[in-house]
Formats: sequence, C-alpha cells, structure tokens
Amino acid sequence: MTVFENALSTHTGIALSVEELPTGCAIINNPRLNKGMAFTLEERDVLNLRGLLPPRIYAQDDQMQRILRRVRDLASPLDQFVYLMALHNRNETLFYRTIIENLEELMPIIYTPTVGYACQKYGHIFQDPQGIYLSAADKGDIKNLLQNWPIKDVRVIVVTDGERILGLGDLGAFGMGIPVGKLSLYTACAGVLPDHCLPVLLDVGTNNQKLLDDPFYTGLPQARLTGEAYDALVEEFIQAVQALYPHALVQFEDFANHNAFRMLEKYQDRICSFNDDIQGTGSVALAGLYAALRISRKSIAEQKVLFMGAGEAGMGIAHMICTAMIAEGMSETEALKRCWFVDSRGLVIAGRDGLNKHKALYAHEHPPAESFLQAVHDLKPTAIIGVSGQAGSFTSEVLEAMATYHERPVIFALSNPTSKAECTAEQAYKHTEGRAIFASGSPFAPVDYKGRQFVPGQGNNAYIFPGVGLGVIAAQSTRVTDQMFFIAAKTLSEQVSETDLEKGRIYPALSSIRAVSLQIAVAVAQLAYEQGLASAAKPDDLLADIQQRMYEPHYRSYV
Repeated sequence: MTVFENALSTHTGIALSVEELPTGCAIINNPRLNKGMAFTLEERDVLNLRGLLPPRIYAQDDQMQRILRRVRDLASPLDQFVYLMALHNRNETLFYRTIIENLEELMPIIYTPTVGYACQKYGHIFQDPQGIYLSAADKGDIKNLLQNWPIKDVRVIVVTDGERILGLGDLGAFGMGIPVGKLSLYTACAGVLPDHCLPVLLDVGTNNQKLLDDPFYTGLPQARLTGEAYDALVEEFIQAVQALYPHALVQFEDFANHNAFRMLEKYQDRICSFNDDIQGTGSVALAGLYAALRISRKSIAEQKVLFMGAGEAGMGIAHMICTAMIAEGMSETEALKRCWFVDSRGLVIAGRDGLNKHKALYAHEHPPAESFLQAVHDLKPTAIIGVSGQAGSFTSEVLEAMATYHERPVIFALSNPTSKAECTAEQAYKHTEGRAIFASGSPFAPVDYKGRQFVPGQGNNAYIFPGVGLGVIAAQSTRVTDQMFFIAAKTLSEQVSETDLEKGRIYPALSSIRAVSLQIAVAVAQLAYEQGLASAAKPDDLLADIQQRMYEPHYRSYV
C-alpha cells in the first residue's frame, strides 16, 4: 500500500488504489477527500486539478482563518449554522479543524442553542442530506435502505423520531438536525472518526399541524405512527443495524417520554445502546452536583433535590443521584425520598391518581403543593433542577426562597434551548445575592455582580456522551450500562479545577473537552473490561491506545 493509500484508508475506512482515486471535480466534490485550495502543486498535477482551482495555495491554518472571519461577519446564528453546515458538506476536515480549535465559540452554533432554531427551520435551510431517512413507508425494506449508506464500518448511530426535540416538541423529520449535531460532537469532542458515525431519522409522521401545513416540510405529511406498527418499525431498524453494523453503538435521542423509557427498557440489555436524554443528562447533572458539593462543603447524603419537570431528563437525573447516594451507603428507600418532583399538576405525592411507574417511585407522603414555590417552602430543598422546558419558572420568589434556606443553594436551569431555561444566570446570581451555584443547559455569558465575575457552568451532555461512546467503541463493549454513566459523572467532576470552582464554574472549560472525553473513555473502557462486556483485546496501555484512535483533522498528502 502506498503512502497515499494508507493515509486515505486511515481517514475514510476505504482502501483505494491510486487508479481508483477520484480526480478532477470528483475529488473536489467529495467532502471527505477535498482540501480546497490546500492541494499542493504536485497533488494538482496528479489529481487533474489544475485549472479547476484558483492558482494560489493556502495552508489549512489560513483556510481556517478565512472561515472564522466569515462566521463572525454573519450577524444571525442561523446564518452561521447554515454556513458551517455548508463547510461540513464541502470540506469535512477543515470543518472539524475549525470547530475543534474554536469549540467555545462555535459549539453554541453547531449545537445548542442554535440547533433548536435550525431544526424548526430545517426544511427551509435544507442543502444536502447528511444521514439516512427511514420512513414508515419503508417498512420491510429498512435493511436495504441502510445499505445505501456508503461507509460500511459504522460504530455509532444517533437516531431520533423527532417527537421531542430539545424543549421544542414534535418537529418530525426536521429533527434530523439533532443526530447530525450530536455526531459532529462525537468527532469534535472525543475524536470519534467521522466515517464511523451515522445519523438516522425515523420518519413516522408528525402531529404538528404547523409542519403538516408547511410546503417545505421534508417528512411524511401524515399523523404519527403509533402502537404495534411503530414498535415493528423500530424493531426492524434495530435488527437491520445488528446485521449490517454488529459493532455499532445506538444512541436514542429526543424520543417522547412514552417511547423513550419503553425503548430503553426493551433494548438496553439486548444491544449496545443508551438514551442520552435519560442517561446522559443524568450523568452530566450528577457531575455538576458533585462539583457543587466541593463549593458548599456538603456531602451527597445531605442533599434534597426538587425537580421542575418529571419527564425523561428529570427521571434520569434522579436515578443517577440515587445511585450516587446508595454508593455512599444510603438505602435505596432513603435515597428515593431525597428526590421530589413537581409536574404540570403540582407536587408528585403518594396517592395521587394517574402516576406512571417512573413518577410513582418518587411519590412520597406529603400534603399537596400546587405550585413550585410552595414546594420549595415546604421541602426546603438544597438543590432545584429545572428540566421542564418552562421558561422563567424559577421566579425571583423561588430563587430568593432558596437563598433564605441555604447559604449556597444549587440552581440548575437545564432546559434547552436558551429560550426555555427556567432562569438566566444573571437572575440566579442576582436573586441569591451571588450565592447560587448555577448551571444551565445552554450557555450564558459571564455575570458581573457586586464586583465579582461569575462564569456559569454549562451542564451540556457533550461532556458525557462523546467520551462514553469513545470508550465503548475502543473496548467494543456489547452493552452500555448505568454504571458507565455513573463512572463518567465521577470522572467529569474530577476534571473541574479549583480555579474553575473559584469562578463559580462547576464544569471544565469547553476548550479542554477532548482531554476530558479521553479520561471518561478510559474509565468507561476499563469498566467494560471489568464487567466482562468488552469484546476487544485489552491493550497494555489503555489510555495510549484510546488516545491514538482519536481523530485529528489534518490534511493527508495524496502524493
């Protein structure tokens, strides 16, 4: 194999001989091979590119600076999103180089909060398909459709049916922006090879009438498939994945509560899979709580947590907090009693009718409380966690009450996008006299309050799922366990420095996320070996082995 063939196969997973190499416009139009004006004179000669490119040659660094200047010149985050997605579809290597080296600036554009608005407009800004669309009309043919994907060594799949996109609800086929965005973070934040990633949209219709009336809606213009027909389509998809991609991790993303819990229970012990909204959110929130306890000087056993919202995110966080409490010696019964929920009907309490089995676990004996504020006064929680999608539900009265009952109240406003946050960072600090330990789901700018600058932490799942996925891929784990997310949370919390804590930040800077993901991947892979789930031979140096697997977006030489 020539130097070129080796470089190409390393990047794409496809070994091509020089004779098979695309040339001319074909290579320029291949985003995985294209280098734009970075092709050297020698490459231009060999690849028949002379005359097809302007004569000047630019280094990748120069190309990146041009991209950054253009992004910064665009006033609208949506326009910035569209521009960066166009770059991804034109020059994948340059896209990832630009994202990785400017993650704090660009992640809010390619993911939360901008991706939510992009999904709402997805059919209006659509340029090129970036994944596989499997619709209800394709029943019986799912495996054949998956075989149309050009890369055969798929290791991680993010799949959604678009029914509960962030806090925005049913966006149907417009939800494809989420798998695409999540997988770009797998690569940017943890170095998972782009060619190992497959975004999938299960188009089962939508119940969003606004979309059904939209002439630019890209999905099936019909009501959502439900019941046995829905389950049969998901099952056919899972079986096709197992047949075609036996080493693939399946991440369920943004399914509605009624399907999310069912599918997690159905597939977690059968295939290598997890639900990021339940397990990933639980893990990142627990990591933030662990870091917050370093500020408050309290233990996990002393915490009482009140949730605003009782969906999959809240349940996932509560489960992870209970796991942590049990690990510290608390009984399961006592741990459950430390977590309380407020939903649309008020405080979740024992004896209330209509509770599903997940809410029933946290339905404790207590008089009714119709409002979140009343629940705060009654329970005096040490932490409140917002996962409701109800903007502004952490009112000034709620925040002031928390500050009255606790010296360092924990305030997590985790709903995405920013417009759905239960409170802003500024509100949290202002109404607690600067004593809140605050985190949010989407980013907030630093806040100056009474001569001190606070840097709010962002409890973004991107701190967790890419590292977990990298560890699972490296060990070729046959399953993803709850214990992996628990160890990921502990590992993440250990990466928070004292300097971070002094600024009020309970998560590491995003600029360090690849190093953080590496540590999480090592911990997860080690656990896979200990649990007997790894099918890959264990290397002598696990950290070095995983580190050398991480994708670095630099151009390869083609001559």
